[in-house]
Amino acid sequence: MKIDTFGVEMWMNEWETKCELNLAETCVESLTIEQLLEITGRNEADLSALLHLKMTYGEIKGSDRLRAAVASLYSKQNDTNILITHGTIGANMLVHKTLIERGDRVISIVPTYQQHYSIPKSIGAEMELLHLREETGWLPDLEKLKKLAGSGVKLIALTNPNNPTGALIPREMLEEIAAIARSVGAWILCDEVYRGTDQQGQGMTASMADIYEKGISTAGMSKAYSLAGLRLGWITAPDNFIEDVMIHRDYDTISVGMIDDHFATLALENSVRLLERSRHITRGNLKTLSDWMATQPKLSWVEPRSGTTALVKFDLDMSSYEFCISLLKQTGVMFTPGSSFDMEGYVRIGYANNPKILQTGLERVSDFLLRH
Repeated sequence: MKIDTFGVEMWMNEWETKCELNLAETCVESLTIEQLLEITGRNEADLSALLHLKMTYGEIKGSDRLRAAVASLYSKQNDTNILITHGTIGANMLVHKTLIERGDRVISIVPTYQQHYSIPKSIGAEMELLHLREETGWLPDLEKLKKLAGSGVKLIALTNPNNPTGALIPREMLEEIAAIARSVGAWILCDEVYRGTDQQGQGMTASMADIYEKGISTAGMSKAYSLAGLRLGWITAPDNFIEDVMIHRDYDTISVGMIDDHFATLALENSVRLLERSRHITRGNLKTLSDWMATQPKLSWVEPRSGTTALVKFDLDMSSYEFCISLLKQTGVMFTPGSSFDMEGYVRIGYANNPKILQTGLERVSDFLLRH
């Protein structure tokens, strides 16, 4: 199977261990196990529970406790609708491999996480790209979506909250998208890995799995829950689709690690506390970024409404790759070039890292911009 190079992951693989201040990071500042135990009301003595944990495959679908904890994040799901995967990236891969066959039509918004158009393309699907535009707040044009779906479509792929723009599709629009999909019998895959980081209100984005009978939601422990090292995600979908995914999952996952399952369960059974921490960081850091943006005449943006990333337009006589390489080598600060998302003229800034890293990094970027 031939597949396109994964632009953003290639960039991260090359540079994230070579920078001093990582403002390309997309996870809310990662937790240590000690911090996780503290937030969840435990202590180091609780690690003794692992000593008697026999290192078998464990529950193939994920432990009952973990799937129940995941189901509690949704309004209409139970543990039979949940399948544990190797990260959200594994969840997305399994959905596409299960659902898409050669010749199927797939609509994906762009910019988005590249999985959602490169994997279907590699399978032989006919791809239709729904381009998000800055002037509409990076939200999908529903009239264009209707036209694209009108001639038949198997799957509509969304990311909400969006990576890289930080746009948030509100519930009313999600319901309209579901109505469009329903009219043509299409599935909707909504990658919701940033769910829980909304800038307003209680912070929890409405989920497509709760809105639409053929809605599939994916998420994981990496972004909002600050536990990327667990490499654990999930698929939330109708029972019959979960059973279909299990056929593919047996070939590439079998089960996730029992230690990963253990700590993810502990975290999600205390999800309110973890998400409160994440929103404290993301809301405070976005205020810092917003104040800084107001002082930068060479930069412009649509301020994010959720997530951990912002897509920023720059007015410099260089490509986004040249911008990011120069910035990194001259200042030690790492951004992600928009070319990684087929969005030349932009850079992606991750603003959910440690607040001191963000503040220091932005100060160095200011100096860089003054010199250019």
